[in-house]
Amino acid sequence: MATQTPDLAPPRDAIFTPLREIAQALSAEWDVDTTLDLIARRTNHVMGTDSCSLYLLDPNGEVLRLRASTRLARESLGRASLRLGEGLTGWAAQCGRPAAVREAQSDPRFKLLPETGEEALCSLLAVPLTNRGRIIGAMNVQTAAPRDFTEDETELLQLIGDLAAGALDRALLYDSMHQRLDELTTLAEVSRTVTSPMVPDEMLELVAEMAAGALDTEVCSLQLIDEERGELVMRAAWSRSADYRRRPRLRPDEGIVGEVIRSGKPVVVEDVRTDPRYRFREMARREGLASMLSVPLLVRGKTIGVMNCYTGEPTGFSRERIALCATLANQTALAIDNARLATSAAVVREMHHRIKNNLQTVAMLLAMQKDGAGGGPADAALEAGIGRVLSIAAVHEILSRQGFRLVDILPVAERIARLTAQHMVRPDLKAAITVEGESLLLPSRPATSLALVINELVHNALEHAFHGRSTGSVRILITRTPEETLVEVRDDGTGFSPDAPRRRLGMEIINTLVRDDLCGKIELLSDTAGTRAVVRIPLPEAFEEAE
Repeated sequence: MATQTPDLAPPRDAIFTPLREIAQALSAEWDVDTTLDLIARRTNHVMGTDSCSLYLLDPNGEVLRLRASTRLARESLGRASLRLGEGLTGWAAQCGRPAAVREAQSDPRFKLLPETGEEALCSLLAVPLTNRGRIIGAMNVQTAAPRDFTEDETELLQLIGDLAAGALDRALLYDSMHQRLDELTTLAEVSRTVTSPMVPDEMLELVAEMAAGALDTEVCSLQLIDEERGELVMRAAWSRSADYRRRPRLRPDEGIVGEVIRSGKPVVVEDVRTDPRYRFREMARREGLASMLSVPLLVRGKTIGVMNCYTGEPTGFSRERIALCATLANQTALAIDNARLATSAAVVREMHHRIKNNLQTVAMLLAMQKDGAGGGPADAALEAGIGRVLSIAAVHEILSRQGFRLVDILPVAERIARLTAQHMVRPDLKAAITVEGESLLLPSRPATSLALVINELVHNALEHAFHGRSTGSVRILITRTPEETLVEVRDDGTGFSPDAPRRRLGMEIINTLVRDDLCGKIELLSDTAGTRAVVRIPLPEAFEEAE
């Protein structure tokens, strides 16, 4: 009589109750790391296994990187990786099918990752993570004792994988939104830096530090071509290693940077420690550098240098990171070029025209990202970011046309009103946005800050004042008294109670700019006839003396 194999699948209630818990928990999480950790822990418990690990596909679409595990070595997270199709987990991701093996290490498809400590594990079940037909990664469960995974267990893990993939896709979008906002902040800071009166080297050091932070890299350097000497000169570098600055100089036609200079296009190197084109491989090993992104500094079609960024671990640079680095490089190249030219009205107009164009390009890219964000918090945050970028661009547009050091806030406010009416008003609301008052000439820095304040106040009015209404009006008034300048934004909406919740980021931006940049105060007055936001700042002469 044949011996019956015991059914190892968990009872029905033991499956569906944890599944409901997983679905409810995933719906409450947004960031990637928290979501990954939750999936790993809950899956390991539901499956009754000794280990659950999740791998996410790098932006280059070629490498699966270990991002979470309940048992594998913590120091291997973010470092251990499999190429798509490599190992049982990579095979499951590439083929879109589960892989279940009792003796995993004897399977020809298996690849041992020694740094993870998985040699102590025996059986393995891996499933792909796909969402809307797109591979985003793979997950596996492993046991220390040999185990034959049943069809029900395989189907259960696939179901968990489908839930996980949807949640991870949303979390990745959420992280991407925050990254875009950080990038927007960096671009605004770079724009302010390159138009500041700092000496070029001080400005370049600050740009290198900001670029390293925005791109999440270990090193960022700026090297310029010295045409007289025929070599690349390190002008700025942000690095934790002092040795990086002391590396020998290269000719503009040598190595990877030579390729960038000749082609005028970015070059990505997965690992400089093994790439024969890289001239300082041993130094890179000592300094802990791996992947490299090199982009040209271009001015009117001519390459004047390169911006190099390095990561500490091999990784893929996404198209978005490359585009951001190129934008920063273009802004920096523009600043360098302008620093080399004599100060004149024509040069100032050209500088602001380029910055305006770059900011409008950023706004367009954010608008494209907004179209694919799928609504919700990401949509609202990107919409607010677009308004801020266009407000800064409005200041630079006035400077590009007038060519003066001072900016008239009145036409800037009119442009903000026009852009807001075109792009930021909800479809079911017919809102009239008008600007009244007298000219207000300010230097570019306080003008940019005041433009952002006006944008935020108008955005707040449109977002909160007209709930349940199909019509409304917003007025921007600019006046001055013998003691101060007044900028008011009024609406005829429903008003708000003092303890009503308001957009925290927007009000934080307004208060910071009014207090720190404009040395002023803001009052919010509201009743059933609407809301008035009154910004009180010093007279223009005070700002001119500070400049």
